[in-house]
Formats: sequence, structure tokens, C-alpha cells
Amino acid sequence: MGPGDRDDLRAMTDALAHRGPDGEGFFIDAQQGLHLGHRRLAIVDIDGGAQPMWNQDESIGVIYNGEIYNHVELRRQLEARGHVFRSDHSDTEVLVHGYKEWGEALPSRLNGMFGFCIFDRTRGSLFMARDRFGEKPLYYAEQGGLFLFASELSAIAQHRQFKTRLAGRSLQKLMAYGFLPAPNAILEDCHKLPGGAWLKFDLRTHAIKVERYWQFALNPDASMLERPEGELVEELRALLSEAVRRRMIADVPLGFFLSGGLDSSAVLAGAVRHHDPKNIRTFTIGFREPSFDESSYAQRVAEALGVRNDLDWLDLDTARDLAQSVLSRLDEPLGDPSVLPTYLLARFARRHVTVALSGDGGDELFAGYDPFKALAPARFYSSVVPRPLHVLLREAVNLLPISTRNMSLDFKLRRTLSGLSYGPSLWNPVWLAPLDPQHLAYLFEEALAPEELYSEALEVWSRDKSQSMVDRTLSFYTNLYLQDDILTKVDRAAMMSSLESRAALLDNDLVDFCQRLPHELKVKNGERKYLLKQAMRTILPQDIIDRPKKGFGIPTAAWLRSMPKEPPLANVPGVHMDRVGAAWSEHRRGVKDHRLFLWSWLSLQSLAYRQAA
Repeated sequence: MGPGDRDDLRAMTDALAHRGPDGEGFFIDAQQGLHLGHRRLAIVDIDGGAQPMWNQDESIGVIYNGEIYNHVELRRQLEARGHVFRSDHSDTEVLVHGYKEWGEALPSRLNGMFGFCIFDRTRGSLFMARDRFGEKPLYYAEQGGLFLFASELSAIAQHRQFKTRLAGRSLQKLMAYGFLPAPNAILEDCHKLPGGAWLKFDLRTHAIKVERYWQFALNPDASMLERPEGELVEELRALLSEAVRRRMIADVPLGFFLSGGLDSSAVLAGAVRHHDPKNIRTFTIGFREPSFDESSYAQRVAEALGVRNDLDWLDLDTARDLAQSVLSRLDEPLGDPSVLPTYLLARFARRHVTVALSGDGGDELFAGYDPFKALAPARFYSSVVPRPLHVLLREAVNLLPISTRNMSLDFKLRRTLSGLSYGPSLWNPVWLAPLDPQHLAYLFEEALAPEELYSEALEVWSRDKSQSMVDRTLSFYTNLYLQDDILTKVDRAAMMSSLESRAALLDNDLVDFCQRLPHELKVKNGERKYLLKQAMRTILPQDIIDRPKKGFGIPTAAWLRSMPKEPPLANVPGVHMDRVGAAWSEHRRGVKDHRLFLWSWLSLQSLAYRQAA
């Protein structure tokens, strides 16, 4: 909206060709200065789903990315209210009729993943919304009379009148979290619409209004503790089965990511309740280095459920050569090195299918991460260890030899003690942080105070009134880490190969159940994911259910000792570049472990639009 022309629109949509290789569509209203463009990955109603799509009188049009899994039910409701559909079974058309019928209440009726923009001719407005967890991205920018929006920042950066500048405040938050919590974006004048939010833009006044229509919040139902466990197990199985069934609707080949972990295995178990296992395909990446390989577990699950497992073996040194190329296409800097194996898995799956279901969300909803195991010891440590002794212990641990192994003991100890240098409200973000506040103050010329650095985490902490550390930790991981790290990583990695990834565990009904589920049924007697494990006891092999969580790792610390050939040290305003150079030197000499910071820095410096700026 604003200055610009068809060439700008074309450049922006071309930047999104990987997200939509199957078609394109445009709408231009030169009088209002409105330009809408769309790239399509055809999944449902391949012949009838072209966009922009309009309602009968063409008063409402939509461009959108994603899938609405309950579109069949919504279509029936809308038809009963007199709406006439043109397409055979397009989920897109539900959005234009749904907006006509329900207006701003539309997003709350949707069970799916989506980022859409509806043009309302009558009201002279744009209405945008993002799904509850932000599986699908949506950015917007205001600069010099321009209002721009797109699925990726790289598309916004293509507009000739948009000035691409790094946002210093967001850069600090990137180094404080390892990801960028919404609404922060790495470019000045840009914002990330949060998951579960909608935005309205008035074409006449250019006024912007943003509101939340949904936000994850735990609401434990104590009565569930009194119900027979078997009853809860059956309810969870039924919800999981229905969530998977909804996400298996497609007019193109569909498969499953399979790591051999509990979450992806549970999703696959839900699928075999609806389809002949012989017709289900799963995809696994195997690494030849034993400490990073999980392929034997995936193969065991596939055999137990009777499905076909496709395995692609990779050498990590070969994969390393792809790292900078992948990071340059990432669109938003991310401190999570598992984006690389995720990309390799998606690229492998795309050779055979267009859609893949994943197990993302299980660790957040059912308390699967290592910090859940560390909460009780951390609370005890904080209550008995005086601050001077803690400082000495931290200094002693920093003297331990540096290991480059996956989740080595010295790495875990440094991470743990770093977090325990702060209050409980900051444990979780600092445990993940590439740099803690002390080191951020050393790196940046004008460092933000911890309260500002971690304002999003502190807001989640204060909003959750629970006295349970498990619940408060769940709130952090689900509201922030899941949305702005895990789902961002999977979306970008999959869409680089034009593969649609669907997170079955984030189904509305299943999430609602997990919000009501007391934490005593998520972590019981020290066992994480308790109820999910019980639901899978008679379905999956016991060693799959009870094996320790490993994670989808790569040897980041070892790679960064020689990759890239020359440390990336292009000047960044507000940063002590000599100290960045010192960190690279210390890491490469093996005297310090800066893997999380240096990977985040490499991600930032590799961005394609940064190189072009």
C-alpha cells in the first residue's frame, strides 16, 4: 500500500517463489495504491484454488498461505446460512465467505495454520490474521508512506523504496533468546504479527489496529486428577487420532517426518488408525556419526507400525558445506543449528511428497525438554548455595576442558549455572541464550537492561499466576520458544524445498485438552510426558517410549572451529566488533565454547538481503 508499482509487486512475489512454485496471482487498484500478490503451493482443490479469490459479488477478496483443516465443516455452516460457493472443495473460499459472515471473529473459528489478508472493498480495509501458534509467518512494515506485508522479510526487502536496516534492539533480543519473539523483527520499521493475532489496516487513514484473538494459557482442571487414568488415555488417543486425520487431507502426496522420538512416533501411530500402514511413507535422516544418529529408532518404529520408512544417510562434513547456503535463505536470523538437519530432512521428503506431518509441539505441551527435569534441582540449588559460592562454582566449571560432543556435560553445566545466576523468571530464557545479560553488556555499546531484553519472557511469567514451576516453564516454551524458534525453523526449512509441514499436535482440540491437563499428569515422579507415554504404551515399542530425549543436533561447536573459512565480521552498528572477533578466535583455539553466539552471528551475517543492503 502506497508508493510502488507492478514491478515492485513482481519482485516481492518472486522472492516467495519457493513458498509457492505452482502458480501466481495479482490484484492492483491503482487509484487506492493497493497491490496484492500471491504465490501458490497447490495442496487442496488444485484446479479451483487460484488466488486472489473473491466472494460472489467480489466485495471481499483474499490471499493466503496455509491450510484450514475444518474447512469442510465451516463450508456446511456457511452454506446453511445462504452462502454460495464457486469452488468444489477449496479451503481458501471458506475465508472470504467466513469473513462476510463473522467478520473479525473469523480467525477464532479456524482450526488450521494460516497467514492471510482479506481485502474488504466495502469498508476500505485490509484484515490480516495468523494462526494460533504462528505456524505460518506474516510480517508487516511501515516506512515513508509505505505499508508492506508478506510471508517473509526477504519479500518486503525487495520493494525498491524500502530501506533495509538492522534493528539494534531486535539484534540484542536475538542474542538474548536465540530467536526473535514476536512482534520483534530484525529489520527497522518491520514487525512480526504474533500468532493468535489479527491486524486491521484502514486504506483511507492508514490506521493500524492489532488485537489478540487467542493466546496459549494453562487452565488446569483439578477434576482430571480424579478421573481414571485409562479414561484420560483414551481421550488423548482419540484427540490425537482426529488431529492427524484432519491433517492428512490433501490432493497431493503426503508423508511423515519420523525421528524415532516419542512425538513423531505418536503422530504416526495416529495415522495408522485411519489408513493402511502399507500406504504410509515416512522419512528419516541418518547421520554416520553415532552420537548424532537416531535412524535405528525410526526404523524400529516403522517396523512396529508396519509403514514404509525412507532413510537418507548423510555425512556431517558434507552437510556442513550447505550450512551457509541454508542460513542465507533463512529470511530471519535464528540461533538454532537444528535448522540444517531439518532442511536436509525436508529436502529429502520433497523428492517424494508435497506435505509432511511432524511431531512438533509435543515437548511444549507435555513437558518434554531437559529443563523440566532440572527445575527441582535448580530450585534447591538456589535456596542453599550463597551467591559468592555460586560465582566460584561458575568460574570452576569454565575451567573444564571444552568438548564438541552433542550436549556434552561441560556444555550443560555452563548453561545451567549461567541461568542460575539470575532469578527464576529468567532461568528458561538464559538457559537458551546465545549470550547472557552480562556478556551482552560486554558486546553491545549500549546494552539493554535484562528487564527489557527479556520483556516477553517476563510478561509470560507474570501472566501465569500458577505457583507451579512446571506450568510457568510450559508457558514460556509454548508461548515463545515453540512459536518463534521451533515453528519458524520448520516452516523456513520446509518451504525452502516447497514442502508443506503440518504440526498435528497443535490441533485446536488437542491443545485445549493439554491446557486443562494438570502438570501432575505431564511430569509424574520425575517422568516427563507422562500421559502421552501412557497413551502410547500398548502401541509403540517400550524402548522408544522410555529412551532419553536426544534432539536433532549437529556438531556446531566443532564445525565453527573451521567454518566459515574466515569469520564473518562485517560491521554492525552498536556492536564492539573487536570483541566479536575475539570470540571467534577463542572458539577456534578451543579455549572457550561460543557455539550458540557464533551460530547466531553467522546466521545474521549470512542473510541474503543483508548482503544486498
